[in-house]
Amino acid sequence: MGPLRDEDIVELRDMLEGMANPVRLVHFTQELNVEHGREAQELLKQLAGVSDKLSLEIYNFLLDKEKVSEYGVERVPATVIRNEKDYGLRYFGMPAGYEFSALLDAILAVSKGDSGLKEDTRQKLRELSKPLHLQVFVTPT
Repeated sequence: MGPLRDEDIVELRDMLEGMANPVRLVHFTQELNVEHGREAQELLKQLAGVSDKLSLEIYNFLLDKEKVSEYGVERVPATVIRNEKDYGLRYFGMPAGYEFSALLDAILAVSKGDSGLKEDTRQKLRELSKPLHLQVFVTPT
């Protein structure tokens, strides 16, 4: 039994039915010295089992250096949310509470291949002359 209850799985199945295209979750963890690492991995395993359009790959942060480098992961637990394209979306930590809904929103957006941004925002982003590194920090308090 995982962290998701049966009623959660039913609700998630309905929500993820709206996925347009497959999404890959690429998860990085390690066995020791990672707060909530095991819990995050179990939650993602259970989530990936809810939809045929959702898959999960798990890599060891210390041993799978090639994949760590490929995705630019610097800390764990880390989850890359991607489809055939890597949009640079990274989720660090345990996706619990309100943060779980942020993960689900990201999965659905990647599935659709559309950020949902308004056209004027997209135009301003196209005008950027160099890459932008944006981080959003949340705390479960």
